[in-house]
Amino acid sequence: MYTIIDIETTGNGIKGNKITEIAIFKFDGTQIIDEYTTLVNPQSPIPSFITGLTGIDDQMVRDAPTFAEISQTVLQFTQDCIFVAHAVNFDYGVIKEEFRQLGISFVRKKICTVRLSRKLIPGLQSYSLGKLCSAVKIPLKDRHRARGDAQATTILFHKLVNLPGSEGVIQKFLNARSQEATLPPHLPKSIFDAIPHKPGIYYFKNQKGEIIYVGKAINLKKRVLGHFYDKSTKETRMCRETASIDFELSGSELVALLMESAEIKRHFPTYNSAQKRIGRQYALFTYEDRKGIVHLAYNTLKGVPNPIKVFYNQTDCRAYLEELCKTFSLCPKYCHLQQTNASCSHHKITTCNGICAGEEAIEDYNQKVESAIFSIKSAQSEIRIIREEGRHSNENAVVLIEEGVYKGYGFIDHQLEVSSLEDIAAFIIPQKNTLETQRIVESLLPRSESFVL
Repeated sequence: MYTIIDIETTGNGIKGNKITEIAIFKFDGTQIIDEYTTLVNPQSPIPSFITGLTGIDDQMVRDAPTFAEISQTVLQFTQDCIFVAHAVNFDYGVIKEEFRQLGISFVRKKICTVRLSRKLIPGLQSYSLGKLCSAVKIPLKDRHRARGDAQATTILFHKLVNLPGSEGVIQKFLNARSQEATLPPHLPKSIFDAIPHKPGIYYFKNQKGEIIYVGKAINLKKRVLGHFYDKSTKETRMCRETASIDFELSGSELVALLMESAEIKRHFPTYNSAQKRIGRQYALFTYEDRKGIVHLAYNTLKGVPNPIKVFYNQTDCRAYLEELCKTFSLCPKYCHLQQTNASCSHHKITTCNGICAGEEAIEDYNQKVESAIFSIKSAQSEIRIIREEGRHSNENAVVLIEEGVYKGYGFIDHQLEVSSLEDIAAFIIPQKNTLETQRIVESLLPRSESFVL
């Protein structure tokens, strides 16, 4: 037994969406045996653009029952039935959320008529309900009203279950391990099945072949599947648009992050628009006070004309300064880690030799500051190669950094002899050094295997 369902909503994503109308047709595979349709009071305003689409406004639903009042009817109607809808994850997700808010668990087997149509009627340009009904000669009345769409979906489903091979396809779709009910309506399962459990980047594409999202993952298949289970408004909308997924292997998390950053800046995908925002940056600088003591200090990057080193948050900047103080026996007061008119008394740094108390010669102290600055600049002038796992067992990935600047990444086969920078440079895919890539490299450098040339 099947229940073919369509709902109209307030249009605020799965969790913010409230039902304004619901239609349920109980179908035994041959004929409709029962029907239930009602407007629903969402107990929240209906946006004007939704009214323009469905014709349902606040006045129409004012005296309609709430979902709580019809919940038992919906439960009884769908009990022991397979939940069928066009783009089923949307309708099912909204109804499931309505029940969750009432403290009721709603679990039904489900079938998507978009996915079923793609399998049984391949080759159509579009599988939207309107165009699909037009292609298979199904009359569609009262478009974007629950009863009209549910009735058309019922006729469509009837046609589908009578096509050759439909029984086996439906049984496969109902298999919990098939993931057919989880995948976006327009995404062929064969494309998802081809995604490996390996590190890399992935591209979500719409039906026009446009890249709408780029992501990275240590486990590509697991991460991509996570998008399909995420019921946030953005994720739901993105998955409904997804018709194909491409991927590239990276071999490691570091290279995946760098590849992802470059691809986002190259394609500017719609659903990456709010990502990769760099927060306020901080920089180290130096100056000499009236006593002739050289200070190490930090400020926001905009306030530092000649920065010695740049950081991507204040915490990292202060932590780096603390290590410099310990390594070169500098004074936390004169490194601006402690605000005091007296001698320093930093709880973590006890290596000061007394410059703040007049117990160390200014010339000696300044020499230590110069040594600290020299060490920073020397580290930034090195040519560093970060070595990572390759895309397969016969290669390594390498990331090239020259004078603190990210130059690119590449992959080198184990059988090739590489003994110089020129050898490595031949395999490097040049990349732009951006604030984002710099942050990625610096954050992961301590955890990566690297060597200096």
